[in-house]
Amino acid sequence: MNLNLKEVAETLKNAKHIYNVKSEEKMEVEVPVQLIYAFNGTGKTRLSRHFKDLLLQEVVEEDVEEPLKDRFLYYNAFTEDLFFWDNINKKLNIHPNRFTKWIIEEEGQDANITSFFQYYTNSKLTPYFNEEYAKDVGNGNSIKILANSEVTFSIDTGDENKTNTVKISKGEESCFIWSIFYSLLNQIIEVLNVPERAERSTGRFDDLEYVFIDDPVSSLDENHLIELAVNLAKIIKKSKSEVKFIITTHNPLFYNVLHNEFKDCKYKKYLFNKLDDGTYQLHNQNDDAPFSYHLLLKKEIENAIKTGTISKYHFNFLRNILEKTSTFLGYKNWSELLPEKTPGERDSYSTRILNLSSHSKHTTEEYYILNEGHKRNLEYLMKEIEIFKLFKD
Repeated sequence: MNLNLKEVAETLKNAKHIYNVKSEEKMEVEVPVQLIYAFNGTGKTRLSRHFKDLLLQEVVEEDVEEPLKDRFLYYNAFTEDLFFWDNINKKLNIHPNRFTKWIIEEEGQDANITSFFQYYTNSKLTPYFNEEYAKDVGNGNSIKILANSEVTFSIDTGDENKTNTVKISKGEESCFIWSIFYSLLNQIIEVLNVPERAERSTGRFDDLEYVFIDDPVSSLDENHLIELAVNLAKIIKKSKSEVKFIITTHNPLFYNVLHNEFKDCKYKKYLFNKLDDGTYQLHNQNDDAPFSYHLLLKKEIENAIKTGTISKYHFNFLRNILEKTSTFLGYKNWSELLPEKTPGERDSYSTRILNLSSHSKHTTEEYYILNEGHKRNLEYLMKEIEIFKLFKD
């Protein structure tokens, strides 16, 4: 069924899960966790905005005085827009909102943020939240105030010395922003796990209904990516409140790890894709098996061949399949899976095309142009590579 983004958001909001209770009667309940896989550029970030707008529309219709007051928390590209790097002064500026102010200043989670950030980056790369001091007029003592408008980074040497402030990479910046969100999420779950509202340390999240997380793993290696997925699943499974979680990703490993971690929970998983006419499909993955990434890539390539829409990235998809398959089967090089031109001699032309199309040694302004011969070569490889004949859709 073809949907627009608003309809996809409505599908996620209205998702139900049918399961058997001890009496063997089937019950339909709301789904606490939904996991979505989609390629980059499909519209995951836009979907999170549509989901937020859907909640906003509902509370406006209910005539609530403070619409969307802490009903919805999300992490996506717009979250990262709250942070911007000052290259001249080597500092990360933070556009304060109620969440960053609460987690850093009121809850004093800067130490936990630092610990989490260092674990996934560098144990010596230390963020310093700028500090201000104000006089307590009552007794004359100085009290420290964390002003969360900027953060600097230095390399600690293990003694009293440290380097001057350093510029961090874009990946480290993204990891730092995720560290703040992760600390926030962990703290919120702890607060909401207190059953009696009057006994909670704060009431600002009493109305929280949804947490939407979009691709927090763009800069991590595979080992840290797995750990992040496990840790994220662990804190979500700690939640005893009625808050529901939606997680989207383009990373198949992250998707699969979360799938395995949530297997003992009531959750749903989907494949989300965009069609040529601008509409979307949300495929419910009902089976208990993890996501078969190579099959999805194969289908994408076959569909591009069928519709005449082959692009450079389809060659990258093919090389991706060959690399992972060759590693799994114990080959030294992925090119060993290519068809033989003559006995004992692999197709060097196809190897060259795949190398040129999937990797660029030029600047980002230059690109490799595909001609009709290259496109025919892709179709030829999909038919002739022996291992593909073993793949089961």
